[in-house]
Amino acid sequence: MPLAKLQFKPGIVRETTSYTNEGGWYDCDKVRFRYGLPEKIGGWEKYATTQYLGSARLLHAWNALDGSKYLGVGTNLKFYIEEGGGYNDVTPIRSTTAAGDVTFAAVDGSTTITVSDTAHGAVEGDFVTFSGAVSLGGQITAPVLNQEYQITTIIDDDSYTITSAVAADSSDTGNGGSSTVGAYQINIGLDTVVGGPGWGAGTWGRGTWGSGSSNLVTSDILRLWSADNFGEDLIMNVRDGGLYYWDESNGLGTRAVALADRPGADANTPTIARKVLISDRDRHVIAFGADGVGSIGTQDPLLIRFSDQEDALTWTPSATNTAGDLRLSSGSKIVTAVETRQQILVWTDVSLSAMQYLGPPFTFGIGLISENTTIISPNSPVAVDDTVFWMGAEEFYVYAGGVQKLPCTVRQYVFGDFNFDQKDKVFGAVNSSFGDVWWFYPSAASDNIDRYVVYNYEQKIWYYGSMARTAWIDRGINQYPIAAGTDNYLYSHELGCCDGSTDPLSPIEAYIESSQLDIQDGNNFTFIRRILPDITFDGSTATDPTANMILKARNFPGGNYLQTDTAVVDRTAVLPVEQFTDQVHVRLRGRSFALRVESDELGVSWRLGSPRVDIRQDGRR
Repeated sequence: MPLAKLQFKPGIVRETTSYTNEGGWYDCDKVRFRYGLPEKIGGWEKYATTQYLGSARLLHAWNALDGSKYLGVGTNLKFYIEEGGGYNDVTPIRSTTAAGDVTFAAVDGSTTITVSDTAHGAVEGDFVTFSGAVSLGGQITAPVLNQEYQITTIIDDDSYTITSAVAADSSDTGNGGSSTVGAYQINIGLDTVVGGPGWGAGTWGRGTWGSGSSNLVTSDILRLWSADNFGEDLIMNVRDGGLYYWDESNGLGTRAVALADRPGADANTPTIARKVLISDRDRHVIAFGADGVGSIGTQDPLLIRFSDQEDALTWTPSATNTAGDLRLSSGSKIVTAVETRQQILVWTDVSLSAMQYLGPPFTFGIGLISENTTIISPNSPVAVDDTVFWMGAEEFYVYAGGVQKLPCTVRQYVFGDFNFDQKDKVFGAVNSSFGDVWWFYPSAASDNIDRYVVYNYEQKIWYYGSMARTAWIDRGINQYPIAAGTDNYLYSHELGCCDGSTDPLSPIEAYIESSQLDIQDGNNFTFIRRILPDITFDGSTATDPTANMILKARNFPGGNYLQTDTAVVDRTAVLPVEQFTDQVHVRLRGRSFALRVESDELGVSWRLGSPRVDIRQDGRR
């Protein structure tokens, strides 16, 4: 029998059995398709060599007028602005005490310091910076006290503990003096969803929906940020929390402040919202799920408010400005909003609406698009020009003038192994260089993101893999896409062919495996005696890159693979044309077989072509 060329349909199909999907691919990890052919994805390296605190859930890049490149990084603990590889803490201050309101008490031989401050409003893990304190008399000196601390435990409403770098001695009997000031950053947020109210589930008993507390932490809400640049400045929002403004002209050493506390802000400037964005076309600041005019401090989860055009501080509507509001009539709360070139899409828990700029006197109008759609998380939607893709509760959607379910060939694979308790961690990402939309999600056995699924909107195919990331931003301001790892580092992606999560670099383990193939519907056994590889190692940094081509045979569609034979393929030359192992002899017998290509060596990049196998009929036994 002549050599058989193996050409598979692009994309992964898991909605049928492997046997039914003959001629296609069935499983993969860290592989993409380009021009219909599978290849190992690009590698990643550390974007910055320092770590941030907390789990990053937002990355937002922009340029200042002087050309400085900034990257906003919102975590459950802090908000940073990265510039030049350094993380500048701009987390807003929620309250600052009067001098002398804070006192300290130390115990001989202990690093635990008790801090007294009436009605401090802090939660465990909050950050506070002390200034003006004097020595307690011994090892706990003024420099030891006058710095930032993370609160260790909450004793009661009026006291808590911090941990000093040094232990106190018997001379530390003072209280820090009468000039001590404590500056409290906004309460930290949850990194993992804890269902139900109770002790240990956020800020217990400190408010309810609509209370208007800009520092509210509810028991089941993951800390998520939204942010957008207003010129070279930045406006950010904690979901169901406050709106804040960072002024670039004041420098990276200054913190963001509450938008309502900015000089010139009117009395109806919102103090709480679910999301904030700036409309690029008309330059309005838009707050979704905000408190309303005349009811500042009480959140309306369906209210959309917008500032005067080109003015982030004027929110009270009048005949001389374009400030105003809209209220959605469908659903119980706004989930998120995404801007496209023509409009802003707004999701509630049961519907999707489109918000468009109309101009004076109405400024904005909004219309219902669909009441038969779901959305799994606030960061699920991603816009590619005027097309928006998002993950729903158990399906995928696309909006391109109308809402449609996106046919998915790996739907059951994704949603059949999914931790829905942590669904708010799901986020969408665009890798525009390859026409990819990625969704990162937690599998059923994990409380953290450990997997991804990809829809290639150019080839209209699906694939998936495993990777731990918490946020992503596409290339644009930066040369490469940037992602946040679970190790508190940022990574530049599509850079090289190695895993930069460790030092030194480690190999990326990538593979792809086909569905089964047979001869005459499996009526006959087949015998395979050799394989002629077709592969390129272009982009590899290893001197002698290698990949494994594995043939696997079995006798029945539902049976185990009974035989495997591995063909090791090496690059043998690169000039004048890349050359590799010409043929590999194998011995394999069965009714059907599958092809697997894999690599787990450092510096290897590969792309598969159309390998051929020498296959012959071998009887019916």
